[in-house]
Amino acid sequence: RSGVANPAATAAALFTSLMTEEHDGSELCFPQLNTSCRKPVTSWSEAVFLRFLLFSVSTLTTALNLLVIISISHFRQLHKPTNLLLLSLSVSDFLVGLVAFPGVILKKTSCWFLGDFMCSLYKYITSISIGSSVGNMVLISVDRYVMICDPLHYPTRVTVGRVKLTIFLCWLCSNLYSSLFVKDVTFQNDKDISCYGRCVFHINYALGVFDLVVTFIVPVTVIIVLYLRVFLVAVSQARTMRSQIKTVKLQHTVTLTSRKSELKAARTLGVLISVFLICFCPYYSVSSAGVNSNTSYGIIVPCLYCFNSCLNPLIYTLFYSWFRRAIKLIVTLQILQPGSQEANIL
Repeated sequence: RSGVANPAATAAALFTSLMTEEHDGSELCFPQLNTSCRKPVTSWSEAVFLRFLLFSVSTLTTALNLLVIISISHFRQLHKPTNLLLLSLSVSDFLVGLVAFPGVILKKTSCWFLGDFMCSLYKYITSISIGSSVGNMVLISVDRYVMICDPLHYPTRVTVGRVKLTIFLCWLCSNLYSSLFVKDVTFQNDKDISCYGRCVFHINYALGVFDLVVTFIVPVTVIIVLYLRVFLVAVSQARTMRSQIKTVKLQHTVTLTSRKSELKAARTLGVLISVFLICFCPYYSVSSAGVNSNTSYGIIVPCLYCFNSCLNPLIYTLFYSWFRRAIKLIVTLQILQPGSQEANIL
């Protein structure tokens, strides 16, 4: 009897093993490979909802930032130092909407089927967008600091030529810095790849700490210090303006209007910086803590960072009347008319 039972038990165990392997194979990105990654554990409804949500935000981010790029590039009245910095920031946000968001959608809802080259390209462009965004925020903070704290020397110190040079250096440094991360991915050995079907950053501890300091701690410290100084000076100037309004004469009206415009620009960019910090702090906090990307925090936080690129042009729409006028001219195709570059939208 035991001789009959053992073959039956063996057959049952073999059948169960085959069924398990078949079930596991269906959960793999590449069932024919032993080193294949498992598919993301999400239901069909969750995957469809996440794809629809992220695709909608990606499309909105790309469209809004494209409007900013066209507006500042087309209209000559907007060719000012501050607006050029906003243009550079919009290019970074445009790359986020065009590349980073679709990459997040693909990584979080399905396997990565685009290969190693596209994975490296995705990481490269994403790293450039992050680095340039941080660099542009620092430059914007410096621009606001000089305008509010040293307004008499602002026209001579902050010129269009100098701003273009600093923007070029910002993108160049971001390009060179991003190559450090892509180099490790491009030339990594097969033994360094845990499984196939994912596109993740393989960064060692030392490089991760260096990245945290260079792209987050130092820039955020500079931004906070500069804006604290700008805030104190702006409050002092606002009090001075209120005290002068009662006794101001007609010839001083233009000066007060110009100063009021500067303070409004400082408040607007202060909101821009605040939103930037709110979106970026969780991103770097989770990254430095090593939270699993498959958890809810690992999914929400990258989306929050990318969502910052969608909020920036919305801030322009709320606070900048020239952007609303420019959108109207662009949507109605009036920019195609001869001489539209000289249109008065300020």
